[in-house]
Amino acid sequence: MSDRRHSPWPRSAFWYAWLLLLLLLVGCAAAPAESERERHREAGLAIQAVYEEALPQLSMAKRRHYAQRLYRITGEPRYRVIAHEHGRLLVQQLREDIEGLADPDHATVRSRQIVEGYPQRTAKQRARRAMLAEWGEIAFARQLLFRLVQADYYGLLGASAIEGHQRALDYLTGVAWEYFLTDADVMAIYAAQVANQVHFLHQLGIADLRDEVVAAFRRQYPGGSAAGLGEAEYHNKLYGMTHLVIASSRYYQRWVDPQEYAWVLESFAEDIDRILAHATKDIQAEVALSFLLAGQEVHPAVGRIRDSLVAAIDPQAGIIPSTAGSTDLARGEHRNVLAIMVLRWPGRLYPGPDLSLMGL
Repeated sequence: MSDRRHSPWPRSAFWYAWLLLLLLLVGCAAAPAESERERHREAGLAIQAVYEEALPQLSMAKRRHYAQRLYRITGEPRYRVIAHEHGRLLVQQLREDIEGLADPDHATVRSRQIVEGYPQRTAKQRARRAMLAEWGEIAFARQLLFRLVQADYYGLLGASAIEGHQRALDYLTGVAWEYFLTDADVMAIYAAQVANQVHFLHQLGIADLRDEVVAAFRRQYPGGSAAGLGEAEYHNKLYGMTHLVIASSRYYQRWVDPQEYAWVLESFAEDIDRILAHATKDIQAEVALSFLLAGQEVHPAVGRIRDSLVAAIDPQAGIIPSTAGSTDLARGEHRNVLAIMVLRWPGRLYPGPDLSLMGL
């Protein structure tokens, strides 16, 4: 015989109450997580407010770097103004490069000028300058490659504004990229740029050396090698891995396949304690962005890095200072715009902006 007559509630009411309790418990668990997420977002917006006010005083290179990234996670039209300004400069630079290539000595002369003008403030910059000086026309070729990719991001390579760009592509096709990009000495101090350049070459249809570069990188830094690396090379390794992911996303314009970069993400996850203890905030932010671009925002490493970035904000300056304590806005732009992206991350990506119809 049923014992329903002994229950103070009808069975349906019992199940309703049980469900309500379950939802309440889930809500209690979710509330702290949402509170943390809002704390992170607010911190990112606070850093952004500092930079938005200072943006007109920054150089074109800094404004371009900042505006591209904020546009690609927000789609806000105001960043198109800076993109348009950068686009005009880019078209002018590419016209000069393309015209210059009619002279057989142009690449050699420009490479020498680029090396002579390369910054020498830090040991890393001095090492890179010395390395580029040994590679002939590579200094010019990598600059031309970067400019062409930027034009491609803006939808300008098919536009009449950059007529004759095939000459530049033909020149780059003849450069010995594989020797440069897989060289162990180059990889040891230039891994992030190597990762960028191999994806740029593929994007423009010049060469597909992605497998060769990944193989060279993994020979340079086999699994478990991090413990034996000095600080500079450890940072170089981390930067190289983050840029393999970021460059594959065309710099925050599309999502990446988490399976393709599982080896990178797994390495970051295993090494997260050391990353938080010894990597710069720039690197920490790029590690988090690697997870975010792979659609893994809920990964514990992302939350831990967000906490680390928030804790690093200088309360007086309102930004994340350098490891030496500098709050210089121009020198800290790279670090802080990455922090804004990690902390705000809306979860949508916007390609471009497309400038092909803006009369450049």
